[in-house]
Amino acid sequence: MSFPSQYLKYVFIVVAVLIAIGSLIVSDSLIKKLAQEERQKMEIWSEAMRIMTMDNPVSDNTGMDSDISLVLKVLESNTTIPTILSDGDGNIFANRNVAIPEKVDENAFLQQKIKEYASRKAPIVIDLGDTVQYLYYDDSLILKRLEMFPYIQLSVVFVFILIAFLALMSTKKAEQNKVWVGLSKETAHQLGTPISSLIAWVEYLKTKEVDADYLFEMEKDVKRLEIIADRFSKIGSNPNLQPINLNEALLTACGYMESRISTKVKMTVKPADGTIHVLMNDALFSWVIENLTKNAADAMDGKGQITFIAGEKGNKGWIDVIDTGKGIHKSKFKTIFNPGYTTKTRGWGLGLSLVKRIIESYPGGKIYVKHSEAGKGATFRIELRKVR
Repeated sequence: MSFPSQYLKYVFIVVAVLIAIGSLIVSDSLIKKLAQEERQKMEIWSEAMRIMTMDNPVSDNTGMDSDISLVLKVLESNTTIPTILSDGDGNIFANRNVAIPEKVDENAFLQQKIKEYASRKAPIVIDLGDTVQYLYYDDSLILKRLEMFPYIQLSVVFVFILIAFLALMSTKKAEQNKVWVGLSKETAHQLGTPISSLIAWVEYLKTKEVDADYLFEMEKDVKRLEIIADRFSKIGSNPNLQPINLNEALLTACGYMESRISTKVKMTVKPADGTIHVLMNDALFSWVIENLTKNAADAMDGKGQITFIAGEKGNKGWIDVIDTGKGIHKSKFKTIFNPGYTTKTRGWGLGLSLVKRIIESYPGGKIYVKHSEAGKGATFRIELRKVR
């Protein structure tokens, strides 16, 4: 049993998230261990400072004095961790690895640093017997960089996931387009032979005593088949775009469809006030209007009102297709344009997908659901770029 391909992207996302979480856990563990080690180093350093401050050699269990040079080495070994030594009254005795800017009050600057260090880490108390000193310290530069590493790592992982996901979707879309274009061109090719044969038969029948009305209707149907084949052949190719009067194209397409849908469906066309010219292919545009009309008629169960309104705004010419059908749920506004989506028991669900593909092949072309309410119909808007 093969794994459903539609779940592949979700599996990919889940795996990527698990990798990111695992990486964060490991990085956090390393940061905590390094911070603990730095704390231990500071405790050792504070002990060395206590010994030096008391100026009292330490004796071990054998009675031998510890080598004071070892204490000095411990104090000098700190080259990365910023430290400030102060007493309870705020008097500062020493600082190490603290970058003090030029032309600032050194004492005020160090006092501010003490507050910053104390807000992040508890100071280490150095008991000198008759007095107490405090060692304030901050994370080393290495630890600070390591703390930033998880965020950098997450960003890199996110970018990788995004690129991989987009590549996966792009590949899938390219495959779908290839199948779509191949199917369309093959359909046009297959229609070519019977259409040529029908044309020949019509010409032959003209030489016989056949009713002219019959021949006229046959010629109309053959021309219709030629238009359909031509439309399919244009799918996947760069359409021949020409400046066309939007009002005239809309009226012609709607006039053709008006006599080919249910008589219970009333079609109304409201052209724009002025002349609007847009770049389009007339044959493909009429196909768009046909598909939208049929889609609206199906949504109304063959009974209702379809209104086409044209207008312009800025550099765009637009057409609103309004029906009085069942409406579309807001969550489906984009889904309905996906190939295969249909609410009918029959059909391939390619009508609106084809419409979207045609419209978006035009410069600045766009189609979307402008408005819809359940039980009150839907409004589709087509936008096309105007030409002067």
